Amino acid sequence: MSEQQTGPKGGFAHTLAERVEQWSSGMEQSDPDFFPKSAKGQSPKILWIGCADSRIPESTILGLKPGEVFVHRNIANIIQPTDINSLSVIEFAVAHLKVEHILVCGHTSCGGVNAALANNRLGLLDIWLQPMRQLRMDHTEELENMQSQGEKTHRLSQYNILRGLEVLRMNPTVIDAMAERNLQLHGVIYHVENGKLEVVESSEDESRLKKRLAAFTTKQA
Repeated sequence: MSEQQTGPKGGFAHTLAERVEQWSSGMEQSDPDFFPKSAKGQSPKILWIGCADSRIPESTILGLKPGEVFVHRNIANIIQPTDINSLSVIEFAVAHLKVEHILVCGHTSCGGVNAALANNRLGLLDIWLQPMRQLRMDHTEELENMQSQGEKTHRLSQYNILRGLEVLRMNPTVIDAMAERNLQLHGVIYHVENGKLEVVESSEDESRLKKRLAAFTTKQA
């Protein structure tokens, strides 16, 4: 392979390789069994559905090692019932990896949420942000009465997380796992300004639960 394809020695990729070697050497010293165990497979307990923002590193935030959290990230942590990408991740994590928890994580100062609150044309991103704009429309009065952009962003982030959890609760694979092995769903917001994790409370009463299960529980024909 030519130097043009791989980059010059001492270039960016080589610098990254050196950093990784330093990290892996340190990991081997602190946990000699880590890489042999990792090579045998993964068994994460958590599926993290978060934003693609570079300030939200899930393993660092949760204090976990590689292999301990399965991850799906996109712009503004939007969960859509027709998105084959996220559906594939959810099914693999729940049905095959048997994760015990799903965390839907938003964050403060989210560019995707701010974009949904603005009216600038963004191209393909406009299509992706439609569910967020729908939430904005549904809560127009509340959002317009808020004084600061930060408050609006935070509130719309909360609504987006709650909607994501609702979409998950209507997923047949998730429904089965919740019933059969008590899969837990959680919503959180990461505060980039102080590193704190805020819990977004989400629950449904017994009447709502019965209606949801009646409408969305499916069985093999």
